[in-house]
Amino acid sequence: MERNRLSTLLVMLAMSTVVLAQSEGGLIVSLEAEKKIDRQWSVGVEADLRSRNDFKTIDRWGVGVNADFKFNKYLKLSAGYILLDNNFRESVSYNYNSDGSVKGYNNWCPSYWGVRHRFNASVTGTYKFGNNIRLSLRERWQYTYRPTANVERWDFDNSQWEDKTRGEKGKNQLRSRLQVEYDKKRARLTPYANVELYHAWAIEKIRYTIGTEMGLNKQFSLNVYYRFQDMKNVDWDDYDPDMHYLGLSLKYKF
Repeated sequence: MERNRLSTLLVMLAMSTVVLAQSEGGLIVSLEAEKKIDRQWSVGVEADLRSRNDFKTIDRWGVGVNADFKFNKYLKLSAGYILLDNNFRESVSYNYNSDGSVKGYNNWCPSYWGVRHRFNASVTGTYKFGNNIRLSLRERWQYTYRPTANVERWDFDNSQWEDKTRGEKGKNQLRSRLQVEYDKKRARLTPYANVELYHAWAIEKIRYTIGTEMGLNKQFSLNVYYRFQDMKNVDWDDYDPDMHYLGLSLKYKF
């Protein structure tokens, strides 16, 4: 069993430099429910599941709650909480020579599941032109907290498995999204496109999304989209390659 595990490890390490240079494909599936309380207030719940590794590996699942306050037809305020269970990627650390070149492998930590807590607050400004074009800008602050976790890693220097405590981590980000959509009254399809920037002292990633909302009936709608996620400046333990996502979201209003 140990020999098979180490053989797999060596294959993964040999391919690591190739994998880091590639992009991956994934699927996002979500279910939403929204309850309108009055003309200004609404609340909702959402559950989603994501995959990576060209649709072969579950990346995370999450469940969340949110509340919206429509200040007027141009401005909306929102807040929410999401519980995330992530399949964190495997990671490798290296030993370096005095000149900075790689001397060899140090530790390898396989993938593991861990919980994160995410809080957010948003302000969305919207303006609809006379030709049914709707333009919106959303500014969202989010805080993500990762609790301490105990993980197993392989120590190459001592050729043995050891327990490692991965420390807690909190992170603030600002997400800026600009969206344009064709919103014709009583139309079955509402096509849209948006670009979203993630900031944390520098741009960490950019999301480009194009899709359409389809009205199924008075209560149900389906959102179908394609998203490209362009990774920029991220910490090593937050690493993700560039991602191509296909998304499906079913929403119920009552």
